[in-house]
Amino acid sequence: MSKGRLEAFSDGVIAIIITIMVLELKVPHGAELSALQPLVPIFASYILSFVFVGIYWNNHHHLLQAVYKINGKVLWANLHLLFWLSIIPFVTSWMGENEFTAWPVALYGIVLWMSGLAYYILVRTLLAIHPNDSPFAIAMGKDVKGMISLALYTTAIPTAFFSPVIASLLYVTVAVMWFIPDRRLEKLERSA
Repeated sequence: MSKGRLEAFSDGVIAIIITIMVLELKVPHGAELSALQPLVPIFASYILSFVFVGIYWNNHHHLLQAVYKINGKVLWANLHLLFWLSIIPFVTSWMGENEFTAWPVALYGIVLWMSGLAYYILVRTLLAIHPNDSPFAIAMGKDVKGMISLALYTTAIPTAFFSPVIASLLYVTVAVMWFIPDRRLEKLERSA
């Protein structure tokens, strides 16, 4: 089975996700700079989500470049990831429109947690079809950064109910951790 179609389909879905998010940004009705003030939380949630979706796209690209085969289970694991990513525009809009209040921030975290879990499942599904001594399996090793991300999301979700700001800062922390692509996979790509 070719991984090219999987990558092309995933790229298309991610492009649509970003397009949907940007279409949620509404032009203010005033011509003064003060007309932008109500859009600050909406734009802040858009920036955070754009960065997250970009991180997933970047790491997904590196992941698929590093593997040499896929199967039906990988296709379903990839769809599982795309499902959770496709909900990001909804929670982004809800969080921004409600100025980062508790429930929207918590639900945003749940979607991020599920996206992180889905990515972890995709990686494990790919590892299952590659030999333990393959360059891909060796490069992946233990996914410490992925586990830390899930732990931060797990902390942030209940935190949103007493401090949405702290929960949001935990989400930003995860984004900063992942902003630089997975070097393990970049090194593998360069050696190929």
